[in-house]
Order: sequence, then structure tokens, then C-alpha cells
Amino acid sequence: MSLERQELEDLKSKIGRDPTSTEVQIVAAEWSEHCSYKSSKKHLKMLPMTGPSVIFEKGYDSGVLDVGDGYVVTAHIESHNHPSAVEPYGGAATGVGGVIRDILSTGTRPIAIFNGLRFGNIEKDPQARWLFKNAVTGIADYGNCLGIPTIGGEVEFDECYSNYALVDVAAIGFGKKENLIKNHANKGDLVVLMGGSTGRDGIGGSQFASDSLETEDRSAVQIPDPFIEKLIIEAIMEARNLHLINAVKDLGGGGLSCAVSETADTMGIGIELDVDKVHTREPGMHPDEIMVSESQERMLIIIDKQKLKKLQDICKKFRVICSVIGHVTSGNLVHVKKGKKTFAKISAEIIANAQLLDRHSKKPAYLKSIQKEKKLDSITNYSKIMITLLSSPNIASKSWVYGQYDHEVGIRTVVKPGQDASVLRLDNGKFLSAKIDGNPKQCYINPREGAIGCFEEACRNVVCTGARPIGMLDHLQFGNPQDPEIFWTFLESLKGITDFAKFFQIPCIGGKVSLYNETSLGPIKPTPIIGVLGLIDNTPLIPKKINNSDCLVIIGNTKDELGGSEFYEYIHRFVGGNCPKVDFKESKRNMNSVLDIIKKGLIKVAHDCSKGGLAVAVSEICMTNKIGCKISLENVPGENLPPDRVLFSESHSRYLLVLDKKNLKPLENLLQKNKVSYNTIGRFEGNRIQFNVRKKSLIDLSVDKALKVWMNSLENLIIHG
Repeated sequence: MSLERQELEDLKSKIGRDPTSTEVQIVAAEWSEHCSYKSSKKHLKMLPMTGPSVIFEKGYDSGVLDVGDGYVVTAHIESHNHPSAVEPYGGAATGVGGVIRDILSTGTRPIAIFNGLRFGNIEKDPQARWLFKNAVTGIADYGNCLGIPTIGGEVEFDECYSNYALVDVAAIGFGKKENLIKNHANKGDLVVLMGGSTGRDGIGGSQFASDSLETEDRSAVQIPDPFIEKLIIEAIMEARNLHLINAVKDLGGGGLSCAVSETADTMGIGIELDVDKVHTREPGMHPDEIMVSESQERMLIIIDKQKLKKLQDICKKFRVICSVIGHVTSGNLVHVKKGKKTFAKISAEIIANAQLLDRHSKKPAYLKSIQKEKKLDSITNYSKIMITLLSSPNIASKSWVYGQYDHEVGIRTVVKPGQDASVLRLDNGKFLSAKIDGNPKQCYINPREGAIGCFEEACRNVVCTGARPIGMLDHLQFGNPQDPEIFWTFLESLKGITDFAKFFQIPCIGGKVSLYNETSLGPIKPTPIIGVLGLIDNTPLIPKKINNSDCLVIIGNTKDELGGSEFYEYIHRFVGGNCPKVDFKESKRNMNSVLDIIKKGLIKVAHDCSKGGLAVAVSEICMTNKIGCKISLENVPGENLPPDRVLFSESHSRYLLVLDKKNLKPLENLLQKNKVSYNTIGRFEGNRIQFNVRKKSLIDLSVDKALKVWMNSLENLIIHG
């Protein structure tokens, strides 16, 4: 690893001498974009990060939310994009391992994993299929081995990810507030390295992830071992229960270099360590290699001398290696020795605080050339279009993916993958709902509105389970930040997310920025991913059986907003149009109304309208419940639009509600009182999905045929190509 010329000069100036080779390696790891956030840190401060439920403790790698009754939920999100593009199985698996250890570092037990995945065009590209298949298997195998349920996620395919992969993994933890580890340290405390042996895998990983992917550097990809991770989880939990741990941190990007320097800087201490004491996998490792190796399944622990024996006994019990590698000193120096010889002696403050950059930004030229609208080919067979959309990779059922995950282990999962959001049972009688969403097509056309739309969709998803959003995670993925046009799209997305978070008072409790995501075709589309956590005080809405004559009500207006839609891009190959926009006040009214309706027990099913628009959302309800319906498009509230726009517009803030007709009047009374736009658009009956305009049939499909296409398309693509 190396520093840029200016960074090397800055380092020399700060320490007043030429740095040693080990110091250069340590600083290069921490000053990499991946670890330092030097391009984005100044701007991330605009996000609201505090709130009545947010608990902040210095040094935490995860966000913490108070969920009442003495309990907390923790959450964090990480990415493993470059490694997954080179070695998808190991790259994705180690992404899971890393985010689990971030949860563990707060003293909470990991209880769930969810993910967001992006790959190239799997219909045309065998490499994209290979990456997709192996990344999913890596996530499944690691989570299943740990016995932690993977409760859901989302997958999207786009040619901008050709020969590349975005693998975002989020994790949730749960525990008692009194058991949170409040990081602190005293002079003389011991520094312990627990877990897997340090090897040469992952060397240079942080810099590998901080530049465009031009070479397949497999030495920078870490090797996963979920069995060691499982043992570490149990050892940490037992040590926490016995109050043995003063401070703990995961070894992630930058390895020992970043874990030691960030721990020292955060707590205002010094740390002296001896690399000869580090348990290594390979003989003859140089101090430089030991300090920047990103070998997995390792934790750094600070412990009182008197408690060391108890920790060692726990590690022996769980067959986890632990080595005392150093001790806490006064001052602020990170002192790296090999025996008696010093290899690095440098201020933790210097290491852990890279010079923050002022990147230039300007509106991209491509936005000026995007067409607002285009005369489309007329549609003669809407039923055929509908089948084509249901079989498209972005809309087809993802059961092939989540079918590989053990989502019921731990007996907390109440609402499983495949619904709008997944729901977990908490020990205090409440429930936690979680969902992750992204939409690069819309973010490409309008980065600000597209990012807001991702956020609102994730909120709609958790609201459909009866949960009120209480916190969010963001993962902001873009191309090279040195390109002013790309950096502009990053800033616009961030501003949109910030505006929405502040209006709805949903604090950002964690996040990640991943830059330099580029392929041979150029930069990826702006890809912010938003995860939302929602809390249910009473009972979640668990979908109930739909019967003949049940009503279908839509909340929200359908607008002429087909920009970035699956209909435009997959059916018409048209990139452009009006990107859907969120009206914040309307969104809040609709959201609160749906929560009131669920609380009053008026409905059987709630489902949001998103990819594919109304036509796909209605079809999904019919297919998952194996019942037909008859929809009158003229009853859909909103602008007076041609049928294709009513069917396939992806306007936000819309919900589909299924209810017994006896509950229709009280539902209408509530919606009228809340001044919400709504209408009854159809009834369930028979076994055909029918969309009509003034009794003229536009779409008429058997539920069985639609279900077969929707359920099998993705698996057929993966298996048969």
C-alpha cells in the first residue's frame, strides 16, 4: 500500500521526520477512502443522527436504538463490493462476518441479517449469473452456519454493474440496555487479540476497495470462517455477562492498523503492541503485513489485568485463540514493536484523522440530454406485456434467493421474506420490522428524488407490517469522487435523504459510503441503498386469507411518473421520463393513515406499489394468495391518464389494502377524516387477474399462469441461462 505524494508530504510535516515503512503502511490503510471517508465525511454531518431513541457511545461501530422496557436494538450496514466482484462467494461471506462483528462490538447479540445486491444483466451475461449465484451462496452459507436468520433483502440487475457486484449486508442486534459495553480504558490495561489467526489474506484490502477495480487482486480478498465467528460470538457474550470487557472493536478494513489507531484516538489513550505476540497463520510475516492484514474473524479487546485469566478460560472453553499483544499507555501514541525493536511510533490522532477533502461538483452533462418523454410504440396486447414484466429479473419472485437462507432459526421471525418487510419478535413483547431498498434507475435520472424515493419505499414497506419507522441506515455507492459530475450526484442523493429524514424525524443510526465503483463500461449508476427499522408496539399485520368479494382499496394518487420505471426501461428500452417525486406532507398523511387502519384491525393485507406499478402490485397480491381479482382502472385516483400510465407508473406514497366489505365504511370514514386520496378499485373473485377500463378488458390472465411465470423465471435463468 502507498500514500499519494501530497499525503506523504503531509505525514512528514505532521511527524517532523521521514516515516518508517510500517508507519506508511498503517497510515495508508487508515487514510484510504474506504476507512477515512475523506471525500464524504464533511457532508455526512448534514444527516440527522440524534433522536429520543438514539443511544450514542464513543467507539461504537453500530447504531443503537432504545426500544423500551430496558432493551435496545443495534444495526449496521457494510459493503464488500470489490472483493465480491473478484471472488463472489468469499467476498459476500466476509461481508456478513464483518457486519456481524460490528453488532457484537456493542455487546449485543446479532439476531438477523438482511442484504441489498446488485449485478449486471443476468439474461445476457453469464459472468453476471456466476457472480449472482455465488454471492447469494456465500451470504447463505455464512449466515446459516452462524445460526443467524437472513430475514430478507432486495436484488436488482442493471447493465451498469457489468462484470461487477454491489454486495450490501446489514445486521441487527438485540440486548438489554444495561449490558451495552461502554468503551473505556485505563493505563496498564491489556490489549488482547481474539479470534482467527492473522495471515496474508486481505493485505491491502482497504486500498483495494478505495480505487477503481482494474485488477483481480485475489490477495486482497479475505477468507471466511463462520465456525470461528460463531465461537467468537459466544465467547464475547459470556465475557460481557461477566463484565470482563472494557472496550471491544472489530478488525475490519485496515486490520490491526485501523482497529488500534481508531480505538486509541476515540478514547484518548496510547497503545503499545508487539507484533511477535500476534498469533499468525503463516511464518515469517513482516510487521507491515501483520499490521495491515485483513484476515477475518478477529476482535480487539481491552481488559483489566486482573480479569485476563477469566477471559482466557472463556476462550479456552470455546476453543478461540486469544493473545495479549500489548497494553494501554498514557499519551496518544500507537507504538508498534517487534520484540524490543520499534517499527512505528506515531500519534493515533494523526493516523485516525485523514485530511478531509473538498471535492468539486457540477451537474452532469448527461442529465441535460435525458429525454423527458418519448412517443412509445402503441400496445396492442397488455396481457402479453404483463407476462413479460412478471418474468423480468427485477420483478420476478426472489424466492430462489431467500429460499437458500435459513430465515426461521432463532424463532424470532414472525413475517418471513417475500412480504413487504420482515418482522422479528422482541423479548419485550414488541416487534421489529426491517426492509432495505434502492432504485438506481430513478437515481440516475434524478439523484435527489430517486434517493428520496428509495427512502420512502423502505418506509412504506415497514408501514405495511404495522411498524412506525424509528431509524434508518444508508449506504451510498457511487463512482470516482474525483469526477465532479459523479460527486454532484452523491451530494444530491445525500441532500434528498437528509431532507426526508429530518421531515419524518427518522434518525440515521449508521451507514457506509462506497466510492470508486466503476466497471469497464464506466461508473455505476448512483446507487444509494436505504434500510429502515420500524417498531410495532402491539401486533404486526400478518397477511390473512383473502376471500371472494373482499375489496381492494388504493391509497394515494397515481401520477404521470414513468421515468426510471421497469415499464419504460425493460419493455421500451427507454431511459428517461419524469422520475417519481415524493410529496412529503401527502406521504406522511398516507403513512399515518395506514398505521391507524392496521392498528384498528380493519384490513387483511397491506402492500405498497413500487417496481412495475399498480399492475404488478395487484398481481403480486393475487399470486401470493392464489385468488383472482377484477380491477376498474377508471376508479384509480389521480390524474386522468392513458391506461399504460395508470398500470405501470411507479408513483410513490401508494398502498393497496385488502379488506372484508363490512369494514369498508369505517375505513372510508378514517381516510376521509385524514383527508387522504383513496378509492375502491376492485374486488377479489375467481382465478383470473383482470384489469378493465369502463368494462373493456385490458389484461386478463389466469392466476396460475402468472404465478408460474413469476415464481420460476429467475431460477430458470440461473440454472439454464
